[in-house]
Amino acid sequence: MTKLVIATGNQNKAKEYREMLPTELGVDVATLKDLENVPDIIENGTTFAQNARIKATTIMEHFNLLVLADDSGLMVEALNGEPGVHSARYAGDHDDKANREKLLNKLNDVSNRSATFHTTIYAIKPDGNVLEVAGEVKGQIVEAPRGSEAFGYDCLFQPDGESRTFGEMTGEEKDAISHRGRAMRKFLESFDQWWQN
Repeated sequence: MTKLVIATGNQNKAKEYREMLPTELGVDVATLKDLENVPDIIENGTTFAQNARIKATTIMEHFNLLVLADDSGLMVEALNGEPGVHSARYAGDHDDKANREKLLNKLNDVSNRSATFHTTIYAIKPDGNVLEVAGEVKGQIVEAPRGSEAFGYDCLFQPDGESRTFGEMTGEEKDAISHRGRAMRKFLESFDQWWQN
């Protein structure tokens, strides 16, 4: 069985990947929490793609394992793309509640609540072979959190064409239309060819 390291300590994100990866791939999914002596990852990129590459490459070079990293975030039109690459640290270090409160405060009395969720997935093998894909979903920021099945900004984001936020959907329902789900489907479409290359 092939070990695939998801370069994250976020167990919610890891759970999404475990659910989306078909069992027939024979992939044993690990996260940074399953590894010892994990090096510091300096996410100083200015784009999602740069940050995903930094995370994946840092871990691959240290452990010589197949690594998948993603960088995801919310881009709000009226805020010139904020929080963007700073989504997880918008109001502090990975404080989801504070991040949501800051976003809602900035959008107070703002009529244009259009937003886009973006994911870039960057996977790299020890031989340096890379697979990079991206996915996006457009929607609106609701005025107050809705739903409990959520992390990050999920309970504030209502995808276009839907009456519920991501936070009101089951994991399967969200994966079917989410930015990460879309990126993951692109990844899986190319996985076999990339893996055997």
